[in-house]
Amino acid sequence: MTGPTPVDLVIHGGRIVHPDAIVDASLAVRDGRIAAIGTPDLMPTATETLDASGLHVLPGAIDVHVHFRDPGYTHKEDWGTGTAAAACGGVTTVFDMPNTVPAVACAEALAAKHAIAAAQARVDYGLYAFLGEETIDRVPDLVAGGIIGFKLYMGETFGKLPTPSTGAMLEAFEVVTPTGKRISLHAETASIMARREARLRAAGRGDPLAHLAARPEVVAVEAVSRAAVLAEWTGARIHILHISSAAELRPLAEAKARGVDITGETCPHYLFLSAEDYQRCGGIIRINPPVREASNQGPLWAALANGTIDLIATDHAPHTPPEKTRPDIFAVDCGFPGVETQMPLMLTELAPRHASICDYVRWSAANPARIWGLAPQKGAVRVGADADLALVDLEREMTLDDAALQSRSKISPWHGRRVKGLPIHTLVRGRFVMRNRALVPGTEGWGRSLHTIQAMPPAQPRNTDATMAAITGAAARS
Repeated sequence: MTGPTPVDLVIHGGRIVHPDAIVDASLAVRDGRIAAIGTPDLMPTATETLDASGLHVLPGAIDVHVHFRDPGYTHKEDWGTGTAAAACGGVTTVFDMPNTVPAVACAEALAAKHAIAAAQARVDYGLYAFLGEETIDRVPDLVAGGIIGFKLYMGETFGKLPTPSTGAMLEAFEVVTPTGKRISLHAETASIMARREARLRAAGRGDPLAHLAARPEVVAVEAVSRAAVLAEWTGARIHILHISSAAELRPLAEAKARGVDITGETCPHYLFLSAEDYQRCGGIIRINPPVREASNQGPLWAALANGTIDLIATDHAPHTPPEKTRPDIFAVDCGFPGVETQMPLMLTELAPRHASICDYVRWSAANPARIWGLAPQKGAVRVGADADLALVDLEREMTLDDAALQSRSKISPWHGRRVKGLPIHTLVRGRFVMRNRALVPGTEGWGRSLHTIQAMPPAQPRNTDATMAAITGAAARS
């Protein structure tokens, strides 16, 4: 008589971290999912066991904001190098932005990008589609093609995708709302920035701080406020990307209080870097929105703590060293790599900021999974969930080194920074993609698109009698 079939893996000795508790327990993995959690004596027999003594077992981070540059800019990054960086950073899911070449603005471009990602990705992923003036009519085809959400650029950034007028933005919200998809917004006001940059250039300003001068906090305050009003009117779900300033927290909090389905993220560079770093870093620090004065850091941390800001993302935006070291700040490409360094940076700063590792799990995994309709399968260490795990040594220290990054980009403002708290092993659906701080060979193509499991709540469109389709008769004809 034969016994029960062994599970694939049992992890003993680790401390499992939930958003509200830390539990000493073992866990078992079968067919990519967590099959059991409990005391060691209750674990089934396993093909493999792992001793995680001294390690904390976290749900892998879900980074909802990366730029892997593929297709079109593969000299900066591609899906292989980008997801290798994610794996080595304890990140098990990424959402990739549409500003590639071609942009993800039609069903054909989306299908091509799916093929590239499916062949190379080491971690699970979602793809954003571009939402702009010329793509409103393509919304149904883009949703059918498999996307995690839409990206709308209210301000210019790398790739120079066109910014829609407010009228087109309202219509875009009207069309997307019934699909239930969330719209992520680069919330900076294009006209203010363009005017200020032109004046600064005319005045001969090309120094690093001119970038900050071109994009004061008011560009974000105005954009967040405007987007919230349009979302409130239409019932759209919106997400404010890369919150950089204390000033934009007020319109965000007020919109939440009014019942708008609005969420927000901030990034490590806004929490740890400031205007004082421009002299040290030069053009390396240039990113959109800009790193701001240190006085913004405390309010951003407080907003994470009280839930005004929902999550941590990276805006991983790699470029080559020559593209980051041009003498004119306005000629420097915006962004730098971050998906590999986010977890160590955040873990290092939790205690000094009076935050806990439970808070971190909420910001990096539980909230992203909930907001994008991936829970309960993603974002938690629970029975039945995917075994997306980051096993972390909170005592392990390291000096960050640009040359050692998995990313093709080897230049960032984090070079030389000391961190304490490193992911040692990363598993995606039960498979090791990083083990003992080394990338596992042969994991290319293991990642899968998550649009097939995404389950957003039912849409709640508002003022449907006043949409563009309603007033022009297009809804009746369709």
